[in-house]
Amino acid sequence: MVQYKSTMVERITLPPRADRERALERAGYNAFNLDADDVFIDLLTDSGTGTMSNEQWAAMIRGDESYAGSSSFARLEDAVVDVMGFPHVVPAHQGRGAENVLYGTLLDEGDVALNNTHFDTTRAHVANQGADPVDCPVPEAADPGFSGDFKGDFSVERGREVVEEVGADRVPVVIQTITNNSTAGQPVSIENTRRVAAFADEIDATFVIDACRFAENAYFVTEREDEFAESSVAAVAREQLGYADALVMSGKKDGLSNIGGFVATDDPSLADACKQRAILYEGFPTYGGMTGRDMEALAVGLREAVEREYVADRIGQIQTLAGLLEDRGVPVYTPTGGHAVYLDAEACFPHLSAGEFPGQVLVCELYREGGVRGVELGSFAFPGTDRPELVRLAVPRRTYHREHFEHVADTAAAVLERAESVSGLTIRSEPEIPELRHFSAELEPVSA
Repeated sequence: MVQYKSTMVERITLPPRADRERALERAGYNAFNLDADDVFIDLLTDSGTGTMSNEQWAAMIRGDESYAGSSSFARLEDAVVDVMGFPHVVPAHQGRGAENVLYGTLLDEGDVALNNTHFDTTRAHVANQGADPVDCPVPEAADPGFSGDFKGDFSVERGREVVEEVGADRVPVVIQTITNNSTAGQPVSIENTRRVAAFADEIDATFVIDACRFAENAYFVTEREDEFAESSVAAVAREQLGYADALVMSGKKDGLSNIGGFVATDDPSLADACKQRAILYEGFPTYGGMTGRDMEALAVGLREAVEREYVADRIGQIQTLAGLLEDRGVPVYTPTGGHAVYLDAEACFPHLSAGEFPGQVLVCELYREGGVRGVELGSFAFPGTDRPELVRLAVPRRTYHREHFEHVADTAAAVLERAESVSGLTIRSEPEIPELRHFSAELEPVSA
């Protein structure tokens, strides 16, 4: 069993309710527009918000800030080879930078990209290339109450249907996101990864794994897939990632770092093409938008992420939060996945239509009630898609403790008690890119 002790602390304060009301109104009822100082417990995202280890902080001291040929990049490259198995690494400042590098290299106007479920920035980068992002989730993914071990799987049957509709020549990329963030952080089996790899090979497509939470996924495989019950998390991660032609990675998730990302591949031609695009958008290929000290922290974080003791504690925290919520009667997407607990907003507010954004309403009410910040991943974040009305409570790594989770659960229960009196929201202003509207759009109560 692993435990942690705090070597640095930060004081947090719950602002008075009247102040929270004013902050919510100023933010246009969009939690992204709230100041961090106005938030008590911040579960907006687990991306870059976690606490780094003392080993990571120690490694940062030796950061080599050379523009070219940095020894810090060499250590990051070694970590990617050892942990993930890919010899060619193209660094980027974070995951969306890596997405721009990879998908800008692989996709053109009129192409189609298949994914078990596209997340927001992935969808936006595909669309930015003039390509069409198509989701291929398994049917049970849409049911928050369905009990299944691998609800994050890619539906190869749906993928074949799309290929038959548009033609294989229009599908140059097949993507599998592990864990499946848009489907409540649900894991993906290695059996499914093997099938998807064969499908991509069959249609001559590049098979990409979005590896942001690869270690969490590997832990679930060891717990739920019989073939790997006796395997280490590290071995399972290498096995699963090894079926891909390329990886796209945000180091801010299972890299356990506050910034950074990369593309990794075993294809030297693809690596060279990505390096040229990275020079234009990110930086020279031995720093790619990261400082040397950030690359050092990421190199250590990748190795720590596949330690079973760490990831078991990580998943255990998510399950603790889910259990506290369920004990209070709060509707939760089941089974609990990795990195976050997802609340079923439609079940919380059955009187609200999708056009009144029940998920975004729940986000606002959690903040209003207890200063808790989450994020909507339903009809507001993904317009034009048929997704469940979910609210994600993403838990930063090695940061919060049980007393924080109890406050979150009590807050959600209090919102549920007055659910019938809650009204919907309507959009007041939004940006031109619909795939990213939830980051900056402003809303107002329907009654206004």
